[in-house]
Order: sequence, then C-alpha cells, then structure tokens
Amino acid sequence: MTTFPLTRDVPSTRAVFNLAWPLTLKAIMLHGIVVIDAWLVSSLGEQAVAVLGLSASIAGLLLGLIVAFSNATQIRIAQAFGSNDRVFLKSALLAGLTINVSVILVGLTVLAFAAGPAIDALAHDAWIAEQARRYLSVFAVVILAEAVGQCLTGFFNGCGETRLPALSYAVAVPINIAASVILIHGHFGAPALGVVGAALGSALASLVQVGFLAVVLLVTRGDLLRAPGWRNGTFAASLRRHLVFALPIAATFASATIALHVCGLIYATLQVNQFAAMTIIMPWVQVAGTIGMCWAQATGIMVGQMLGRQTPPEQLETFLAASWRVALLASALVATFYAGVCLASPWIYADLSSETRATLLSFLPILLVLPFPKGSNAICGNTLRAGGDTVYVMHIFIWSQWLFRVPATAIMVLWLELPVIWVFSLLLLEELVKFPPFHLRVLKGKWKTAAPEP
Repeated sequence: MTTFPLTRDVPSTRAVFNLAWPLTLKAIMLHGIVVIDAWLVSSLGEQAVAVLGLSASIAGLLLGLIVAFSNATQIRIAQAFGSNDRVFLKSALLAGLTINVSVILVGLTVLAFAAGPAIDALAHDAWIAEQARRYLSVFAVVILAEAVGQCLTGFFNGCGETRLPALSYAVAVPINIAASVILIHGHFGAPALGVVGAALGSALASLVQVGFLAVVLLVTRGDLLRAPGWRNGTFAASLRRHLVFALPIAATFASATIALHVCGLIYATLQVNQFAAMTIIMPWVQVAGTIGMCWAQATGIMVGQMLGRQTPPEQLETFLAASWRVALLASALVATFYAGVCLASPWIYADLSSETRATLLSFLPILLVLPFPKGSNAICGNTLRAGGDTVYVMHIFIWSQWLFRVPATAIMVLWLELPVIWVFSLLLLEELVKFPPFHLRVLKGKWKTAAPEP
C-alpha cells in the first residue's frame, strides 16, 4: 500500500474554504429542493403548501436519521484519511453504508404502519390527508436513495473531496426542477399531479444523484474496496465499533431532526395561513443557514484530520481561532440573506394571501440575530465531535430540545395559542440556551489531545 508522510502543518482558512464551499453548494441545492417545491406548489394555494409541510414533517424524521449516521461516518472517514489507513477507510465506509440501509429499511416499515394515523390526526381536511398519503408513498424512493447517497457523500467529504457530492447535486437539481414543473402543472401532455408531482421529481433526481456518486466511487476508489482486512479484525467487529462511535452523533442529529419535525407537526395545528408561513420560511432558514453550518462542518473535518495526524494542541488552537473569525462573517452574510427574503416575500409569494405574507415579514427581527449564536455553536459542536467528545454534544442538543424547545412549542401553540411570531422566536432562544455549555467545553480544551479510537 502507498503511504505518505504525516504532516502537522496548520491548514489555512483558504483550505477550509475549499472544503466548505462545495459543502455549502450541495446543502443549498439539497434544501433548495424543498424551497423550490414550496414555491412551485404555492401557486396552488395554502392547502397545497400545507400538504407539503405535513408530508415533509413526517418524511423528515427518516431523512434526519440518514443525515445523523452519515455525519458520524464522515467524522470517522476524516480520522481514517488523516491517519492514512486504507483499511480504516474501507471499514468506515462499508460499516456506515450497512448501518444507513438497515436503519432506513426498518424506518420505512414503521412509516408504512404509522404515517396514516398521524396524517389523519393532523390534516386540516380530507383532501390534505389524501394528498399527503400519496406524496409520502412516492417520497419513500427518495428516502431509500438518500440512505446510500448520504453515506457516499460522507465518504467523499471526509476525504476532503467535497466537490464531488456538490457536483452530484448540480446534476440532479435541474432534473428535479424540470420534472417537478412538468408533473405539478401537467406540461407537455403529462398529467397534472399537483403536490405528488413534486415528489416524483425529487425521486427521479435522488436516483440520478446516488447513481452518479456510486459510479464515481467504483471508478476512482474501487481498489480501496478490495483492500484486505478490517479495522478491528473482522467486519462484524468493525461494524460494532463504528456503531458505538456513531450512536451519540446519530442520537444528536436524530434528536434535532425529530424535535424539528415534532414541532412541525405541532405547527400543523396552527391556522392555515400561519402554518403556510412557517412551512415557507423554515426551508429558507435551512438553506441560508447552511453557509455557517457547512463552514463549521468543514472545520470539523479539518480538526478530525489534524487529530489523525497528531497535530500539537497549540496549532489546533491557531487553526480554530482563524476559522471562528470567518464563521462570524458567514453569520453576517446569512443575516443579510434572511433580510432579503423577508423583504421580498410580497413579490416572491404574490399568489398567497396578504395575511400569510405579513406573517413572513414579521419573522425578520429574529432572523437578523439567529445566525450568530447558531454559527458559533456549530463550530463548537463540530470541533468537539471531531475530538471524540460526542456524548457531551449529544446531551447539550437533547436536553435543550426536549426540556425546552419542544415543550415550549407545545405550550405556546396548543395551550396559550400565542401569535406565531412567539413560536418562531424559540429558534433563537434554543441557540442561546446551548451557547454557554458549548463554549465552556471548547475552552476547557480536552478535545485537543484526542486521538482516533481503534
């Protein structure tokens, strides 16, 4: 096997940028699919937007699990790549892929039995319930494709090849948009399927995207899959070790996603106009927020690789301080983007009612502040995970969500029936709750002396 000398050089912010911009582009295109679908179906009225919001809240639970385990695989891959261990790389990839597919097959089985009653309980009327069922039956293809695609994305990202996943979405997104437009509205002789047409467009795009990544992996890294041996002696042992490492990270992301979508299901009980406003703004929050989140993710990848190379603590501190300064600039850019979306909402969503558009504009003050604590928390979380402090990060997320945000959302919406602006403010308050424990842990510095576990 070819080996390379280990280096302890401190990566520059340009090196982080070279990792981060493809991550950002890919994430924007991924979340942009939901934004585009919401915009396309908004011309059908608030009820169609409500179908999309209800369906996305249910399907998002499984997609969150995929992202959770894939992020764990990505960190494991970064550690393996930093240590230049091909057997470690192969073991992490195949263990991660096995876990992803197994989790999603179980999840789809549960969804087949549980989705119907949830839709009936939350839908505003029978038409919304029936359309949501049809949407989810098609969207199951997207979920299964993403189980493979997100793991392959984590592999390439962990190896520093973030442009390949971004390129895969650059290929898939135009297909999604074109197919969705045609199938939603029935152009070129196709049937006008409404919201279900958006699901079909997403399914076609997901299959193209995962096919692209699989072909690239086999062509460029096929020899890696044939490397003899396993990280922990056998595949079963490597799978168990990967799962032990992944569970706290997966629990963190799964908790965040489940909390988000539980809140989304609670939002479904709001008035239709308020629910439509929340359905429209949340994908924008995710799209623009990826700028700061992907910078933090790239920082975590670099930290993982540096720890794999056993970089001295003082160099880790230098790197992290520089990365943190750029994160503040990214937060300012995100806040500016949010302002543009809110101020332009009367023109972007001209087909919706004036009440819905006014609600979107009322979110602006919160969106101007939100990116700063959120971006700084993300730097902390990704740094601590790369240093192996995954259980502590898990506790911060779980308790801030399930002891604060979710119950507060339920109280505000179901009991106090407060205006939707108060409900939306919980996004900012949750970040402020997480801020002290994250930053104190990073300042403590234990992560700087961590090394990849066997």
